[in-house]
Amino acid sequence: MADKARSSNAAVQAQLDRLAALSPGRDVLGLERITALLTRLGDPQLALPPVFHVAGTNGKGSTCAFLRAMLESGGRRVHAYTSPHLVRFNERIRLSGTLIDDDDLATTLARVLDVADGLGASFFEITTVAALLRFAEQPADACVIEVGLGGRLDATNVIPSPVVCGIASLGIDHEAFLLAPESGTPDDPLCRIAWEKAGIAKAGVPLVVQSYTQAMTGTIADVAAQHGAPLIARGAHWDSRQRGGMIHYRDALGEMDLPVPTMAGAHQADNVALAVAMLRHQQAITLTDDAIADGVTRAHWPARLQLLDNGPLHAIAPHSMLWLDGGHNPDAAIRIAAHFAHQPKGIDVIIGMLSNKDAAQFIAILAPIMRSLTAVPIPDHECHTPETLTHMARAAGIAMTATAPDVSTALQQLAPNAPNSIAVLGSLYLAGDVLSRNGQLPA
Repeated sequence: MADKARSSNAAVQAQLDRLAALSPGRDVLGLERITALLTRLGDPQLALPPVFHVAGTNGKGSTCAFLRAMLESGGRRVHAYTSPHLVRFNERIRLSGTLIDDDDLATTLARVLDVADGLGASFFEITTVAALLRFAEQPADACVIEVGLGGRLDATNVIPSPVVCGIASLGIDHEAFLLAPESGTPDDPLCRIAWEKAGIAKAGVPLVVQSYTQAMTGTIADVAAQHGAPLIARGAHWDSRQRGGMIHYRDALGEMDLPVPTMAGAHQADNVALAVAMLRHQQAITLTDDAIADGVTRAHWPARLQLLDNGPLHAIAPHSMLWLDGGHNPDAAIRIAAHFAHQPKGIDVIIGMLSNKDAAQFIAILAPIMRSLTAVPIPDHECHTPETLTHMARAAGIAMTATAPDVSTALQQLAPNAPNSIAVLGSLYLAGDVLSRNGQLPA
């Protein structure tokens, strides 16, 4: 689905309007268009600071956040490219630790769009080129770059020689793109996902990965070998576990005891460990153990089991803890359910999901921790209707269901009888709308 980007800055909006008119208005994969566009701009991807490249179904954004925080705790200047944005397009491009400002963003988008005619480049490809262009021009010590979709054919895979690549948690998502029939690819869906993600492997570049099924790990190992990439696998070359309020990490370089992150969710310990393993298996940048530990506690990544601050939206239900998570696939649902599993009365869930997501399975996984479900539409996006979502909820055994035109109304309906926790779930686009309404702009 196409991104819907809006800006309060007239100059930025003018370029976003040009982008919307130029791009095909849908997700496309392949490296031909972006390669041609980069050539027209002098191949900035060849002049980047050391790149940390991260793929995965879930957890890649959080891993990038930990990497950036650890590097910055070590005094390094870090560029970062992540997606999607939640409230402002600027969130996608961070220059030396600071979100790109409107004037710079408008000028950079114009420079890219001015040479993009005739290529049919997508929204994400244009955005990626804009980021790489500025990353090559502004000095920094490192770049942290998140894969957008898949890996093998993702626009970020034009980077020829990162210092390390990483793969976070894997699961089923973006089936229409990543599971399309193609000769020579694995038949098993999860192995096919692993195969696509492992496509970011580069010759001589360490590929650091989490634990997966034996078949998935074998698939990744085969791809790494084909590319000549050393495979650094959890359980074989590094490992981590959480106990006693600490994360205990170990590899061939030794052991580390790290604090538990402030970001909620037990799964964040896995993302911390992946970030540490990536840092310790590359040669371009050396950090102290203290810098790494400090980065663990400093890292923040919005809309991932985030507790909302006091604000206009939270004021509607001031006596409840208001949680926000943009996870939208079965793997994310499992992690969310684990986080709320010990709520004695269950939680009230407000949910909106894009029409191309498996909402029935997502709801079924979460059903055991729900007291009620209120379904809402996602503004400006093709989504499951609230009535469809409540039908799925009842099929999953959730007795208390309702619909609402927006999150504000849903909170008004829930506030008089809400338990301790209310969670807004199902979409990063919905999460962005919630953050905007609550006055919490990601910085």
